[in-house]
Amino acid sequence: MDMTRSPDPSGAESTQQLELAIILPTLNERGNLAPLVERIEDALGSGGWEVLIVDDNSADGTADEARRIALTDGRVRVIQRIGRRGLASAAIEGFCATAAPFCAVMDADHQHDPALLPLMLNALKAGEGDIAVASRFAEGASMEGWGRPDREKLSGAANALARKLTGVELTDPMSGYFMLPSETARALVPKLSGIGFKILLDLLASAERPMKVREFPLNFSARREGESKLDRAIAFDFLAGLYDKTFGKLIPTRFALFGTVGAMGVIVHMAVLSLVLFWFDKAFTVGQAVAVLSAMSFNFWLNNWLTYRDQRLKGTAAVLKGWVGFCLTCAVGGFANVAVATLLESRGLYWVIAALAGIVVGSVWNYALSSRFVWGRY
Repeated sequence: MDMTRSPDPSGAESTQQLELAIILPTLNERGNLAPLVERIEDALGSGGWEVLIVDDNSADGTADEARRIALTDGRVRVIQRIGRRGLASAAIEGFCATAAPFCAVMDADHQHDPALLPLMLNALKAGEGDIAVASRFAEGASMEGWGRPDREKLSGAANALARKLTGVELTDPMSGYFMLPSETARALVPKLSGIGFKILLDLLASAERPMKVREFPLNFSARREGESKLDRAIAFDFLAGLYDKTFGKLIPTRFALFGTVGAMGVIVHMAVLSLVLFWFDKAFTVGQAVAVLSAMSFNFWLNNWLTYRDQRLKGTAAVLKGWVGFCLTCAVGGFANVAVATLLESRGLYWVIAALAGIVVGSVWNYALSSRFVWGRY
């Protein structure tokens, strides 16, 4: 039998069966942890639960703070991930790391009210649904405390697309606060992409049959401290999810996203090449070299913002270093691009076709090395 030791207010220790794991994917949430554990205890009582903090090696020492709390509170555990980032993949690691029969995923920033946890748990134990979802849009919910009407509009539009993807009718399929049986979550793990932020969307879309959802109205609050990890690039997660569920087994989703950005880079490449050839009247080799560097810079910026948004480089120094690294790792691909295109053009191939051939040669190399050395690890 799985057991957990829980502190008692009187100072004695009580033993209670472990029922629920609360998974908190974190990135720079140090100051939010201790107050949130207190709020969870207020909602669930002293025992029967654990908090599993899955931290993406936060620069502010979130993992160290979690360990400090765990020294005196055995209900708190931490997984510090090195070289792995992203809310979805953090939730997946949490599913696989707990022995609790039920698991919940929620944010550590206090936007999600822990008071809903016992209600969600009781509903699942009573068989009222396959998954319990805290909804920002259900009747009785409120987002006045959020104070972000622009995000409300974005979330509403996103939900319409998500419903089409999952086939599930619910008010907030993009919610980041939900609970389900751990066995169900682990059974779905092999089918999940683990990319992006919206793990609930992935779970719902991966189920063999539509899941029965029990919704709970959520009073969505403002972040207690720190900065939000989400932005308007969240819409790209929907495209990633849609692609992964249709073609992901044929071509890896991350590569497809990289290729989509690359296709947009082709437009930039051709525009710059045309400008150099016909406006400045320069040689093809010069134009191709300038176009390669321009497209490379464009691709780095867009990939950093979209394709690798869960591993995004931030800050002037990090971005500049990443851009230099991206250019260096893609240098061989760039040289091959120019060489192949120039050779074909000199042999009489139409310049557009020659340029496209050079792009194809360099693309696979660019993806392999940049994934490894710019947004990955040596």
